[in-house]
Amino acid sequence: MSNNSHNNPLGPNHFLSLPRPDVHIGPPAGVPDTTTLAAHDFDVDTRTGFMAPRPPLARLPSQWEAWESTLDDAVASKLQLWDKPGLTEAEKWCSEQWRCHVRRLPVISVDELKEAIELLRRAHLVLTYIQHFYLQSLPPDAPTIIPRPIALPLLRVSTYLNIPPLLTYSDTVLYNWKLRSTSACDDSSNTEATPALDNLQTQTMFTNTIDEEEFYLCSARIELRGVEALEIMRSILDELFISDDIAVRRTTGYLNKLAGVITDLKALLLDVKRLCNPDRYYNAVRPWFRGEDSDLMKRKWVFEGIEEDPMLEEPTELSGPSAGQSSIVHVLDVFLGVDHQSSSPDKPSFMHRMKTYMPYNHRLFLDHLAANPRPLRAFVCSREDGELLDAFNAAVMALKEFRDAHMIIAALYILGPARRAAKMASAATTMQKKAEEDLGRDKKMREPCEPLKGTGGTDLVQFLKDTRTRTMDTVVPPKQN
Repeated sequence: MSNNSHNNPLGPNHFLSLPRPDVHIGPPAGVPDTTTLAAHDFDVDTRTGFMAPRPPLARLPSQWEAWESTLDDAVASKLQLWDKPGLTEAEKWCSEQWRCHVRRLPVISVDELKEAIELLRRAHLVLTYIQHFYLQSLPPDAPTIIPRPIALPLLRVSTYLNIPPLLTYSDTVLYNWKLRSTSACDDSSNTEATPALDNLQTQTMFTNTIDEEEFYLCSARIELRGVEALEIMRSILDELFISDDIAVRRTTGYLNKLAGVITDLKALLLDVKRLCNPDRYYNAVRPWFRGEDSDLMKRKWVFEGIEEDPMLEEPTELSGPSAGQSSIVHVLDVFLGVDHQSSSPDKPSFMHRMKTYMPYNHRLFLDHLAANPRPLRAFVCSREDGELLDAFNAAVMALKEFRDAHMIIAALYILGPARRAAKMASAATTMQKKAEEDLGRDKKMREPCEPLKGTGGTDLVQFLKDTRTRTMDTVVPPKQN
C-alpha cells in the first residue's frame, strides 16, 4: 500500500482527518458525524496549537483605554494583597484610592468588541486582571462587590466568549504572551515555524516578577511543545481509519514518538523550579488567582448591576485559573482514553468543570475528539500485537509520569509553603494568646490557615492522586494465554 493512502485527505492543516476516499466509514449510531470539521474551526493552529497563532493583542483601541490605563495604574502602584503580612497603612490607602478610581469609571459599551475575537480576548484579560486586583486587595471585612464599570462589561464580554467572568488559564497563558525577539521568528519569514520556547515573554502580570512570569511561561512552553503531540495524534487517527497491518506498524512508531513528547512535557514542567521561587510564588503571586470558591472569608462575589441587563445570568462557575484548564492535557487524556468521569451522577468531575473555562472552540475540539468512532485504546485492545500494546502503554506511563511531576510541583509550590505559613501563623497565634492571658483575657483565637486547594478550587492532593490513579488504570494489560 502506498504512503499516499495513509495521508490526511484534508491536508496538513487539519488535525482530525477523514477516512481514505475509497473507503466509506460512518460514525456508529448515536454519534454525530463531525469528521468534516477542520482544525481551524476549533482555533487549533498548526504552529502554536491551542496558543494564539500570533502574539496576542497587547492593548485595546482608544475607545477602551480607560480599562488599559486602570490596569497599568494597578501594576505601577504595586497594589498589595489584603492578607499580606505586615500590610502598611500607606499600602492600604494606595489600594483604596485605586479602587475608588475603578468605581468612578464609566460603563463602556462592548458592542464593537464583537467585531474581532482578538478584541474580546484582550478585553476579558484586562477586565479580569482589574477584577482580581480589586477583590484581592479589599479589606477582609469588606463585601466582595465587583463595581458596575467592571462587572457589566466583563459579564457581557464573557457571554460573547462563552467563558466564566473571571481570570482563566487562557487569560494568563494562551493569550498573554509576546516574542522576546522577532528577528528569528516573524510572521512574514517563518510562517511554518513554532515560536522558540526560549523566545517568549508574558504581556500582563500582577507582580511583574520573574517568578510570576516563569509560572505562566512554563505552561506556555508545554502548550507549544504539545504541538508535535497534536500532529502525532493526527497521524495516528489517519492510521486508525485504515486499520491494516501497515497502520498497526505506523501507529506503534507514532505512539513511541508520543511517549517521548510527553516526557519532554514533564521536563518542561519540572523546569519551572529554575526561576520561580516556591515561597514567593505561594505568598505573592498565587493569592491573586483566587476565585470565589477559594476566598478565605467565604464571601460571595456580587456583580453589581447584573439585574439591569435581562440578557445576563448570575455566574455559577467562579474558580480561578488552573492547569486543569489546559486543553493539551485534556486532549492527551481523551486521546489515550483516560476516564475522568465523576463517580457521582449528580456532580460533574473537576476535569469536566474545568472544560467550561476553556475557549469555546477548544471545548468543541475536545467534544469532537471524544466522539471519534475509533478510539485508540479500543483499537489497541482489539489487536493482538505486543509491540503496539507496549507502545500504547509507554505513552500512558509517560502521561502518568507527567502527573507524578505535577505532584512534585504541587508539593514544592503549595504544600511546603502552606505548611511553613501555617507554622508561622500558629507561632504568632500562640504568642498573641500568651500576651492576652498575661493581660488577664481568655480569648480564643482563630488560626489563619488557607485550605490546601488548587487554584481551580478542588482538594489539591486528592485530585492529583485521583488523576494519577485514573491514568494508571488506562494501561492495557497483556492478554493471558
